[in-house]
Amino acid sequence: MESLIKADIFFFIASVATVVLAILLSVLVVYLIKAGKNLYMLSETLKECFTDSQEFVEELRERLEDNLVFRMFFPPARRKKKATKKDT
Repeated sequence: MESLIKADIFFFIASVATVVLAILLSVLVVYLIKAGKNLYMLSETLKECFTDSQEFVEELRERLEDNLVFRMFFPPARRKKKATKKDT
C-alpha cells in the first residue's frame, strides 16, 4: 500500500513538472516567433535601403563619368584586344 502512495506522489510530481515545462516551452516558442518576425521585417527594410542606395550610386557614377573635369583627371580606360594565336 505504501508503494502505491509513493507511486501516486511520483506521478503527480512528474505530471506537474511536465505541465510546467510545456508552459515554459510554449512561452519560449512565442518569443522566438516574435523575434523571427522582427528579424524578417528588419531584413526587408535593409533590402529596400540597399536598393535605394544602389540606384543613387549608379546615378552618381553616371553623372561623374559625364563630367568634363572628371574625365580630364580619369580618362576612360582603353579596352585591350584579346590575344590571338598569331600574336603569341
